[in-house]
Amino acid sequence: MIKKTLYFGNPAYLSLRMEQMVIKLPEVERASDIPDSIKSQSVVARPIEDIGIVVLDHKQITITQGLLESLLENNCAIITCDTHRMPVGLMLPLCGNNIQSERFQQQIAASLPLRKQLWQQTIKAKIENQAKVLSLLTDIETGCMRRWSNDVKSGDSDNLEARAAAYYWRNLFSSIQGLEDFTRNREGTEPNNLLNYGYAILRAVVARALVCSGLLPTFGIHHHNRYNAYCLADDIMEPYRPYVDELVFQMVKNQGVSRLQLSKEIKAQLLSIPTIEIVIAGKRSPLMVGVSQTTASLAKCFSGESRRIVYPER
Repeated sequence: MIKKTLYFGNPAYLSLRMEQMVIKLPEVERASDIPDSIKSQSVVARPIEDIGIVVLDHKQITITQGLLESLLENNCAIITCDTHRMPVGLMLPLCGNNIQSERFQQQIAASLPLRKQLWQQTIKAKIENQAKVLSLLTDIETGCMRRWSNDVKSGDSDNLEARAAAYYWRNLFSSIQGLEDFTRNREGTEPNNLLNYGYAILRAVVARALVCSGLLPTFGIHHHNRYNAYCLADDIMEPYRPYVDELVFQMVKNQGVSRLQLSKEIKAQLLSIPTIEIVIAGKRSPLMVGVSQTTASLAKCFSGESRRIVYPER
């Protein structure tokens, strides 16, 4: 079942009652010009079991310990935002699988050749999906990207990921007036802000799925930054990034370059990322469900039951 993503961008009081999240809006309760009959309807409840991601994007949000406990017990990912309204923190359950200890050991014991083969599969899938998105959205030739995908070696020793990324970002937005010279940079100009926000949501979806599959998000197959607590999530999300890129491209194309600030309307569109329809293992599926299939297949690779990660096909 696809889990819901809940976003809170205004003052709110969030608590737990009978396995439901109770949402109260202080601004509504204090308003003197709103009838009591309407105020009583402003209190909303949502079943905990239906929630997959919660985004907290306001300094005046209060959330009770009981609600936090219940959300984490149900494998919910909780994202907190900074003063710039960008995701800055991610809270995940410590135990999301009943054989977690065993899977941790299998993951940590994975051989270097296996990790290199898994990274090879990951980069091949990423470049293939980038090529398909570029071909779908532009008139740019993508034959070179398909060749690079086929030429990826174990561990991507030739760093074809970087070569493909340079070509991809140089051309993705080139047909949109005002973005002909776009450069992908986390601190760069718009629409980098939209991409950053979308990737943060995607990262939370992947990290949550890894925990549910009994894996340790910190211990990656390729990324190994000592300061990064989500190296494996950053690895596994790579082939899913083009879905975020396509969504952002369509948003820019439809709404114009002049409207690229992270408004609530823009965020609402980006928060639809978990429900994007993808094709995985030959079947259509919401992205959040597809990511769970990917992480489950990764766990099988670590246990020796399989040698391939199941990734989406754009």
